[in-house]
Amino acid sequence: MPFALRFGLKLAQQVHPLDHQREAWRIADEAGFDHLWPFDHLIALGPDPSQPIYDGWTILGAVAEVTRRIRIGLNVTGNLYRHPGLLAKIAVTVDHLSHGRLEMGMGAAWNEPEFVMYGLPFPSAADRIRMLDESCRVLKLLWSEGRASFDGRFYHLTEAIAEPKPIQRYPPLWIGGSGPKRTLRVVAKHADVWNTVAAGDDELASLVRTLAAHCAKVGRDMGTLRLSLNLRTDDADETLRGIEAARRHGFSDFLLFMPRAATDPRAGAEATAALLPRLRALG
Repeated sequence: MPFALRFGLKLAQQVHPLDHQREAWRIADEAGFDHLWPFDHLIALGPDPSQPIYDGWTILGAVAEVTRRIRIGLNVTGNLYRHPGLLAKIAVTVDHLSHGRLEMGMGAAWNEPEFVMYGLPFPSAADRIRMLDESCRVLKLLWSEGRASFDGRFYHLTEAIAEPKPIQRYPPLWIGGSGPKRTLRVVAKHADVWNTVAAGDDELASLVRTLAAHCAKVGRDMGTLRLSLNLRTDDADETLRGIEAARRHGFSDFLLFMPRAATDPRAGAEATAALLPRLRALG
């Protein structure tokens, strides 16, 4: 049975002041979006990296307190920024602050200039994906076991205690990325939701076929995996066409960027919320 359609608002907690950010979160919550997504970076994205940017997980704790019903997550957490033991603790804290509304977005991390700037290791793409795979396993162990042990290539736990546990059995795990050889295999093994920014009917079709093959290899029922796509909203008709095209390939969750013309997060949230009645009509 197909999944119900869900729509999220994608924000970037940079440049604009926090009071504008808070108001955008409230607008998203009250407008009826299903989920809300800040992001996770150390420096601002865009033409001027010296612009202000706030920490993703700290922001998410504030979002939990400001909102009441909307599900929340980072699209996506950069795995390399935090040890998975620390990340498990931070995520559980946000899950409790939000009364069980956390969606756990994860990715391998990609923005190399951040790592160079701070003197942080930036492994090969293959090793970053291997680290993501191990982190997913570590997170689930810490969220479920009384004392968790793990002996991986990159991460190790020895009778690790992680209390409290999440309010949810574990927060639904979203994995972002489109690498056909390694990333989609990690998705097949661990994700509840796959997230991509892929564009075009042919590319989506190819990636879904590849993901289905990985699911078959690991013994995963593809029907248990939600598919999500990030979309621009500068042209409402084009956005709706993109959603309708993606639905034909099994996509059910759509994360909507604010229009580029929006002057700040509040205006962007309101403009994107105005699309919701047309989006809901699709379902």
